[in-house]
Amino acid sequence: MDSRFLEVAEQLLLIERELRVLGWWDEVAPSPQALASVEPFSVDTLDFSQWLQWIFLPRMKLILEQDLPLPSASGILVMAEMVYANKAEQSRELRRLLARFDELIGQVQ
Repeated sequence: MDSRFLEVAEQLLLIERELRVLGWWDEVAPSPQALASVEPFSVDTLDFSQWLQWIFLPRMKLILEQDLPLPSASGILVMAEMVYANKAEQSRELRRLLARFDELIGQVQ
């Protein structure tokens, strides 16, 4: 098992918690068509917070549960900085958590 797994798992839980605190957590899933987007971050069909909730978090949890290799790189913070440019104060903690996730993924194992 990758030595980063436990810290990555904790980071995912913190990201989920922060989305809930911000009120950016949806109770109803987007349509299957919206979830099937092939665009990066599903920008054509989902808000970034929806992408985090319905695509990113489930995929990362699956990787951890199945003991699959972690991605070799992550650039989620860059996208978050663009998306939340007008919500910098409100999104500060979420961006900090995403930055830590990027750091963890970028660590050489």
